[in-house]
Amino acid sequence: MEKQIDGEDLRHLFACTFLFHFAVYMVLPAITDVTMDALCPGQDHCSLAIYLSGVHQAVSGLGALVVTPLVGNWSDKYGRKALLSLPMTAAIIPLVVLSSGRSKPYFYAYYVVKMLTAMFCEGSMQCLTLAYVADRVCVGKRASAFGVLSGISLAGFVSGTLVARFLPTSYTFQVSASVAGFAALYMKIFLAETDGGASLADEESTLPLCSGEGEPPPKLPALRNIPASSDMIAFLRSRSVTQAYYISPTSLLIYLLN
Repeated sequence: MEKQIDGEDLRHLFACTFLFHFAVYMVLPAITDVTMDALCPGQDHCSLAIYLSGVHQAVSGLGALVVTPLVGNWSDKYGRKALLSLPMTAAIIPLVVLSSGRSKPYFYAYYVVKMLTAMFCEGSMQCLTLAYVADRVCVGKRASAFGVLSGISLAGFVSGTLVARFLPTSYTFQVSASVAGFAALYMKIFLAETDGGASLADEESTLPLCSGEGEPPPKLPALRNIPASSDMIAFLRSRSVTQAYYISPTSLLIYLLN
């Protein structure tokens, strides 16, 4: 029989996940006004804010692409809980910066810190929470557990966005930083470390992956009309895609020089 799910540990993980997303997404409705007031006070539009947002997304996205596999590999060696403390603690720093002030120097400090911490937070949190669930839940119930985890993450996003509507901007970042700090502390105290799924390995090795008596699972039909690698390379080297590679950095440079 399958090993029972350790519901206590999963409840603590779900609570940490909800609080993390609640704190991180609470500042989204307010960050637009903060950016406009810091960079372009008294104006209805701000090109610099658009360029900085694009640079932030590009740098943090490429950084997460490199860092997330490394964090996942380190979690296999040092434990899920030990590595979960990295994104949950890093997320507090930019929130504390803007909770201290929202002038231009504070905004630029927030911008740089946020760009660096996003490399560790954007992909690592989801990666590590899914790995934690996989270590605690048997194969037959993992899909359901993954679905619950995704639902709780979205619930944190929706709740944080709604609560931000009722908070003044001056208190939004203070509340967000407090919730993020509480989430990290809660994780440190209550969340138990996993054994990397070792306790489930022996049982799962004796369980068939389908409902039949050891019958192999049905195979999916072969995919057809898959683009060849040469087609993908030709697309990436096309004129429109090539222009997209440098249009944002070039536009930002021209804006700053002018």
